[in-house]
Parts: sequence; C-alpha cells; structure tokens
Amino acid sequence: MFIVAGSLYVDPAERDTYLASCVEVVRQARSASGCVDFAIGADMVEPGRINVYERWESDDELLAFRGSGPEQEQVAAIRGAEMHRYRISAVEAP
Repeated sequence: MFIVAGSLYVDPAERDTYLASCVEVVRQARSASGCVDFAIGADMVEPGRINVYERWESDDELLAFRGSGPEQEQVAAIRGAEMHRYRISAVEAP
C-alpha cells in the first residue's frame, strides 16, 4: 500500500474552476479497483494551492486508473506541483 500526496498550484482566480473540473475524477478514483481513498481540496491558507491525497493498494491499480492522465485543460492550468509517493510499512491507530 502507498500514499501519493502533495500540492498543485494554479492561478488563485481559477482554483474553484479547477476543483470543479476534478469532481468526476474523484468519483471515478474512489470507485476504482485498489483505491482506498482519494481527495483533492482547496488549501485553507494559500489561495492558489490545491492539496492532493491518494491511498492505493498497488502500483498496477494506480496505473490502471491513471490511464492517459488528466485532461489537457487541467494540465494547462497547473502552474506547479510537488507530489510524492510514500510506501507504507505499517498502519497503526493514532
């Protein structure tokens, strides 16, 4: 199992439009095989930042979901990104 997490940066004036364009992606991801959780949301402090959190069972399932990747309009709107994959070795209660 692993987590993909980080931030995307878009024009602050376009963030709500960008997030609205992601609603169906979130629905599809959450119903995809191997997806444990998937969330994309506005940062509460930085107006152009979008926080991303994904948890997947396997690399193959993530790659099957990603397919050809995001829509071109979404890619064009992204001004920067900082994403990382974290391998999980254990899960414990907080």
